[in-house]
Amino acid sequence: MALSPSFSSAAIVAVISSLVFSLLPCAYSSDFFAAYRNNSVPKRDVNLLEFPLNLEYLEAEFFLYGALGHGLDKVAPELTMGGPRPIGAKKANLDPLTKDIILQFALQEVGHLKAIKKTVKGFPRPQLDLSAASFAKVIDHAFKRPLVPPFDPYANSINYLIASYLIPYVGLTGYVAANPKLLGAISKRLVAGLLGVESGQDAVIRGLLYEKKHEKVSPYGIRVAEFTNRISRLRNRLGHAGWKDEGLIVPRLFGAEGKIVGNVLAGDEFSVAFDRSPEEILRIVYGSGNESIPGGFYPKGANGRIARSYLHKARGHH
Repeated sequence: MALSPSFSSAAIVAVISSLVFSLLPCAYSSDFFAAYRNNSVPKRDVNLLEFPLNLEYLEAEFFLYGALGHGLDKVAPELTMGGPRPIGAKKANLDPLTKDIILQFALQEVGHLKAIKKTVKGFPRPQLDLSAASFAKVIDHAFKRPLVPPFDPYANSINYLIASYLIPYVGLTGYVAANPKLLGAISKRLVAGLLGVESGQDAVIRGLLYEKKHEKVSPYGIRVAEFTNRISRLRNRLGHAGWKDEGLIVPRLFGAEGKIVGNVLAGDEFSVAFDRSPEEILRIVYGSGNESIPGGFYPKGANGRIARSYLHKARGHH
């Protein structure tokens, strides 16, 4: 039985969300948060828990601005710890359903920042470049040519969803990689919970884009699926760690069980999530393919001991 477009969009979001969130543990209790103290977290875990703040800041600001036209400085200024305001972020021209979803994501990211900072001290918000030009540069890099006019993530809902495709997936692969390296139970519980919601966000974004996979993005005449495939290939190139990223349409060999080309969720040969180290993530979000050369969304580099250690190494070689 055929579904109307509006119903199918809502249905996709509802089904994916219910499947993902049903797998999560029950809500954090006051007793669990009471255990969130630095002395409860092994020293080895601290850096691994702090590093994801870089991506959580990015997601929070992009989603808040996209939905509301303002960011953490108005919603939760204490979380910025005095870090600089993002460059170029602004309200996106979103349809009601997309705006509703993005606002939910935004507030979830605020919660993520709070949860991490209840566990470890954290660090100030890094300088973020969320300008249309910053996203356009990524898209041009993905297509290996400049798009005319330059891609604008804030122009409409489909552009914004394509831009959103750039973000939660990178963070969730980082959580997958971090989890087996953690020693403490509190650390593992936190990362598992963060991973669950980040995966849910990525699933919803991919689900909404998958419904429109054959639609052409105006004015480029390029299908939505091709944007996702190009972005995923770019991240594989920048990461320098093999195949860890897949678009919405893949060769049958790379589909689930090697039997399908549709790829609403990315996974390895066993449909298990890929992982990425902090070094791989920095190479991707800097857009440089080098964890020691900042740029992209982080013009002055990411914060925290792990990210800054690579910047210090780079300065030491000059």
